[in-house]
This record gives sequence, C-alpha cells and structure tokens, in this order.
Amino acid sequence: MGQQRIIGLTGGIATGKSTVAEYLQKQYGVPILDADVYARQAVEVGSPILGAIAARYGTQILRSDGSLDRPQLGQIVFSDRAEKAWLEQQIHPYVRQCFATAMANLSAVATVVQVIPLLFEANLTDQVTEIWVVTCAYDTQRQRLMTRNQLSPAAAEQRIQNQWPLAQKAELADVVLDNEGTLAALYQQIDAALQATA
Repeated sequence: MGQQRIIGLTGGIATGKSTVAEYLQKQYGVPILDADVYARQAVEVGSPILGAIAARYGTQILRSDGSLDRPQLGQIVFSDRAEKAWLEQQIHPYVRQCFATAMANLSAVATVVQVIPLLFEANLTDQVTEIWVVTCAYDTQRQRLMTRNQLSPAAAEQRIQNQWPLAQKAELADVVLDNEGTLAALYQQIDAALQATA
C-alpha cells in the first residue's frame, strides 16, 4: 500500500463542508473525522474544558441542565479576538489528540477525510496529505448561514469575518470545490477530485 491519503476538508462557515463529507461517506465509504464533533465532545457536561469556560465566564454561560449555552458563548468570542484565542487554546489540543487517536485506528485505510473548518487558522495542515476547500459566493455563504443558524446579517458577517477569507484558503488548496451551483455539479467535482491521484 502506498502512502495513506488524508484529505483535509475545509472552507468557510456554511459553504457546504458537511454536504461534501456526507457524499464521500455514503458514495465511497470513506471514513470521516470531524473537528466540530470533537470540539463538541470537548465541552460536554463534566469535562474539564467546560469547567474552565464556566470559571472564566461565570455559570450564566451554562444552561439549566449544565450544558454549554453555545449562542451566548458565540456572542462573547465572535466579538472579542482575545477571548476567541483563549477558547481555542482550550479546545484545539483536545481536537488534535482526538484526530491522532482516531487515525491510529485507521492506519490500514487507504483514504480518510478530516473535516476541519479551521484547518489553516488552527495550524493543522501538517496532519493531512492534501487540502480540499469548499467555496461559494460571499452572498450565498451569508444567506446560508443566516438561514441555518437564524442569525442577523450583522451576526452572520461577524462569524464569516472571524475566519480566513475563502479566496486565501482556495489559493492554498490542492482541490477547490465550487458549491455555488447544483448538488449534481458539486458531486461531479468531488468524483473527479477523489479519482485524481493525490
């Protein structure tokens, strides 16, 4: 077996990463490791990271059942870069460790996809062999995000601005998937990219 193919799937918020990952899993049976899933695990009730968050922002950051109030935390970190950096310092090492553990169990698998929204921002490019970036027009991205997360235009823009510009990510990508058109068009691009040798 040649070198394992580890696809780092990234893009902007609400550009369609989950759609691409789902297709790769269903159509090709490729294992999907998702940074967002690990990040959610990091702040589960009773976790030391959730404890640190509550200690920093007070228990009002928790819901009545003790779980994290994500919208409230989002308001804090998306309007204050220092707080966002602090939160990432808590979560990113945990996420990196989860990837390492999962990859150790997948060493015999030819192709693995790691879905990492902050692949560039969190300096995780070293753990993948190629980078796929899902893009779409800014207006499309903002509209999708507003609809999905029930955000105002200003809140949606704030979250988009908290990530690297899509154009910058696309420049550093091995594969750029344009998710501006139909699902069929997106799937065709995925098929071609997967079949091209890394």
